[in-house]
Amino acid sequence: MSQSIRSILVANRGEIAVRIIRACKELGIRTVAVYSEADAASPHVRYADEAWLIGPAPSNQSYLRQDVIIDTARSANCDAIHPGYGFLSENAGFARAVEKAGLIFIGPPASAIETMGDKTSARKLMIARGVPVVPGTESAVTSPEEAEKTALEVGYPILLKAAAGGGGKGMRVVERPEDLRKALESAQNEARSAFGDDRVYIEKFVVKPRHIEIQVLADAQGSIVHLGERECSIQRRHQKVVEESPSAIVDAELRARMGQAAVDAARACSYVNAGTIEFLIDENRDFYFLEMNTRLQVEHPVTELVTGIDLVKMQILVAEQKPLPFTQDDIRLQGHAIECRLCAEDVRNNFLPDTGIVMACRPAQGFGVRDDSGILEGSEISIHYDPMFAKLVVWGMDRMDAIRKMRRALDEYVIHGIETTIPFCRFVMEHPKFIDGDFQIDFVQVHFRPEDLPEPTEDEEIAAALAAIEQHERWELSAAGKSNGGLQIGRCSPWALRNRGGGSR
Repeated sequence: MSQSIRSILVANRGEIAVRIIRACKELGIRTVAVYSEADAASPHVRYADEAWLIGPAPSNQSYLRQDVIIDTARSANCDAIHPGYGFLSENAGFARAVEKAGLIFIGPPASAIETMGDKTSARKLMIARGVPVVPGTESAVTSPEEAEKTALEVGYPILLKAAAGGGGKGMRVVERPEDLRKALESAQNEARSAFGDDRVYIEKFVVKPRHIEIQVLADAQGSIVHLGERECSIQRRHQKVVEESPSAIVDAELRARMGQAAVDAARACSYVNAGTIEFLIDENRDFYFLEMNTRLQVEHPVTELVTGIDLVKMQILVAEQKPLPFTQDDIRLQGHAIECRLCAEDVRNNFLPDTGIVMACRPAQGFGVRDDSGILEGSEISIHYDPMFAKLVVWGMDRMDAIRKMRRALDEYVIHGIETTIPFCRFVMEHPKFIDGDFQIDFVQVHFRPEDLPEPTEDEEIAAALAAIEQHERWELSAAGKSNGGLQIGRCSPWALRNRGGGSR
């Protein structure tokens, strides 16, 4: 039986919170934002119908507080919670707690999150269902001796991966037997720190692979469709920077086979809502299951632009127990879309995260350009959260049209006060290998040299100096006890939090 959702609490921040709120507004659904003290002046707080303070800046005291978020949703009379991505989006315990509280979790069933979130159980399930997987162990290794034996059987190079992992954490490439024990200890320590789970399993390292993922949508009535692929091979530190759809190497026949494998994978775990099946493709165009992300992906906009389907609206529709309004035969890919993740990182210094005040911010505009952003002029990029502040997405009639449009959009995008990945993204758009579609996930290691980037302009250097002065003044105000509860003095108008729930958690 379908159920109408009238009010949604968005349990996230930044650009994804704004993106979800926009979809809700178009559907006539009331939105409630939550924010930490560091985010009091953030765009998602201003844009929602209500905003509730949930704690200090550290995420474990705010955005990861399950009890506080659920209590806030009930106090604000919400029907549902949308977790976005990251934070609590793939936490099976949170999904169960939301439902136990009488609220709707806009995402998959907790059982699917649990099954596919554990990489070893997911591998076992895929093997049982005939979905191709990279050769390796079905279970986590239990000792260095077992790891050494298994690695010899699989054959070097191998990949150590955290069983409960994601985002490249707990992952190590090992090319020689003498490096295995040290790499295993390092991977286990990182996995324990990131996920509270030090289990690590072994896969054969696929040399020069492409990272291709398939978007799926599933409703509660048993209908599952795929929306084509996304190319995600431009990465640094195992994290994506540039994505596109469709992939330059995937033809209709391969798309159909990968799409069916993705649908089979989703059906195997009784999946409902939006999810993504990630694959590796080797030099022979054979593909292997990598993992399933049981949530909305960062790069979902490229799929939206080539299919015309709003994935957040579909998530809400499915959460209301309504059937998908289309079948697989209705899905058509039109044109080409590219996304560049804009992060506060110093690309000239090994992509190290940067912090500071956004002194100027004028996003690119024009036909076929989409800017999903979580900042404004005067926003502070802090140490507390992921450095991605926006996603620049373009649509073109074909791949070359999209590349040219992205070049223009990157040149047009003005942001001062922080270092960003814009110069690197511009480098990618100009590189012959990217233009030809001839690249793998080692693109950054093989082709990128910081010295190849143009030197900062005089205007950029002046802006950086102004940002440093601004930051120094903020520190002085804070030391004097005049920080005004985390709000940026002189930059945030009082209307930002007026009549917004009044609650503090």
